[in-house]
Amino acid sequence: MAILPIGAIAALIGLATGVVLGLAARLGEFCTLGAIESAVYGHDQRRLRMWGIVLGAAIFLTFLLGGAGLVDIEATMYHSVVWNPAASVVGGGAFGYGMALAGNCGFGALARFGGGDLRSMVVVVVIAIFGFITLNGPLANLRMFLFPQELSAAPQGFAHLIESQLGLSRMVFATLVSVAFVIWGLSYAPLRRSPRRIAWAAAVGATITLAFWGTTALHEQSFGAVPVEGHSFTAPLGRTLLWLMTSSAGGLGFGVGSVIGVLVGAFLGSSIKGLFRWEACEDPRELGRQVTGAALMGIGGVVALGCSVGQGVSAFATLAYSAPVTLGAIYLGAVVGLRRLIHGFQPD
Repeated sequence: MAILPIGAIAALIGLATGVVLGLAARLGEFCTLGAIESAVYGHDQRRLRMWGIVLGAAIFLTFLLGGAGLVDIEATMYHSVVWNPAASVVGGGAFGYGMALAGNCGFGALARFGGGDLRSMVVVVVIAIFGFITLNGPLANLRMFLFPQELSAAPQGFAHLIESQLGLSRMVFATLVSVAFVIWGLSYAPLRRSPRRIAWAAAVGATITLAFWGTTALHEQSFGAVPVEGHSFTAPLGRTLLWLMTSSAGGLGFGVGSVIGVLVGAFLGSSIKGLFRWEACEDPRELGRQVTGAALMGIGGVVALGCSVGQGVSAFATLAYSAPVTLGAIYLGAVVGLRRLIHGFQPD
């Protein structure tokens, strides 16, 4: 550990696990908006049901390692801050609507940028800027006034609540939830006939747990200087942008490595499939819509304390109260946004 600064080690953990996520996006077609679009308008639930495998694997493995003392679930942001339901609903809804306008979430935009899509680069940069405007910039005081945050005296999660109130082991409860998600995913026959998608979905779930495992070890060795983190792609985009320009924003850490890892993994996946190509926006109206959507995602993701991956997978892996509410709000916001795009601009 003395060879590299601990922040650089955290970044390497983010890099390694981020590469897997980038590969999953390009080779396994893991994408939040793509899953919603395919299910709602394409009548194909394979990508949506992949989430059952992702969440089942992430929840089970996270609580398994948590029970072994290798993952400190209570130290994650999702449990150490008192849950604000309004922030989950408003922030998640804004994020989902913005995701539909932009054509991708922050993670999806990174994956597409890794495949040569320069339009997605604009989306990534705008999310990064508006995320930091909301986190530490001109909108920070308004955010804290409307959606106050305070440290929690008790874990903010369903498994911990069930254990304290009913005496049912959190590992047993987590296992039941995991099995339910996997059954839901595999009950869709077309997904069962796609072992590649199943394998990549399981890899995504395992990757989330590995991120928690690695940052927990560093958290303990650094006496709390390194936070216990999972993958998320709102505020980390801003931190990465600032670090690339100034080596500031807290320096090199897990989030920076995660963002770069997704780019690398997406580039490798696109190259393997022979799909890497430079693309640019030819329609100013389309670019304006994408910038507006990216701004909403930056604001909404910070308000909700996470994006479709941060809350939808990382927080869900810890069974935090905020996860299902935020993910549900993102889904509803995305459906409303997609309907607006499809039906809202039709001539009378």
